[in-house]
Amino acid sequence: MSRLEPFTELVSRVVPVPSENVDTDRIVPARFLTTTGRRGLGRALFADWRVGPDGAPNPDCPLDLEIHRGARILLAGHNFGCGSSREHAAWALVDAGFRVVVSTRLADIFRGNALRNGLLAAEVERAAYERLLERVRRDPAVELAVSLERRELRLADGDPESFEVDGFARQCMLKGVDQLGYLLEQLDEIAAWEAAHPPRVDTRSLPSTA
Repeated sequence: MSRLEPFTELVSRVVPVPSENVDTDRIVPARFLTTTGRRGLGRALFADWRVGPDGAPNPDCPLDLEIHRGARILLAGHNFGCGSSREHAAWALVDAGFRVVVSTRLADIFRGNALRNGLLAAEVERAAYERLLERVRRDPAVELAVSLERRELRLADGDPESFEVDGFARQCMLKGVDQLGYLLEQLDEIAAWEAAHPPRVDTRSLPSTA
């Protein structure tokens, strides 16, 4: 069992990465998969995008712009996290300081990996996404409030936008526990239920009466 930072509400600036079909190899290139540890993987996040062939920082990559330093919300393009199932993609985002990824669609395995590691993977309708993207592009310093309890996003000068998130994962993130931790918290209730229900006989072990 591992403890996670409980998530209730977050207010942060937003890093826009609207490219569609960004796969996990682009999020964290395969050469960084030799580690089984999570610490330090943030340096590998979008490594081949953030640095050019000559080793110089890529000025077209928004992650390293001064205005986005410290931002904890990634506004990602459609089908973000597709490709391989590597959990390192979620680890790298978390280690780089992100707590939320917002998209119109997040790849299924990536979404599951993100939620298990305390990274809120929130899906919104296309119209809501376009409004958020336009606002962030117009004012990169704008902050977005994310409420997991209410399942909504809100700009300071805008209406709330609802998002979809798995119910069980939401409960785990609110409590700050992983899946095993959530189950362990129910041990008293499990024991009480078992005490109130006598063991059932496995009829397969009884002799046949035929």
